[in-house]
Amino acid sequence: MRLDKFLKVSRLIKRRTVANEVSEMGRVLVNGNPAKPAKQLKEGDVITIEYANRQVCAKVLKVPTGNVSVQEAQSLYELLN
Repeated sequence: MRLDKFLKVSRLIKRRTVANEVSEMGRVLVNGNPAKPAKQLKEGDVITIEYANRQVCAKVLKVPTGNVSVQEAQSLYELLN
């Protein structure tokens, strides 16, 4: 699954367009490297999102095939910080 779509489905970022813009600015890292929105994610990848005053690190536990419910969204990743 694409990085921008995963961020939206997992609800780490609310909208896919915002996820796309943040990735293009270089503020999303996958395994420590800047990632484009089209980066394919796999289980075990570590996503770091840099906000203005904080940083969120999440490990991908499961990559869904489509949209998921709100309750299931938090089971897709594990927060590391």
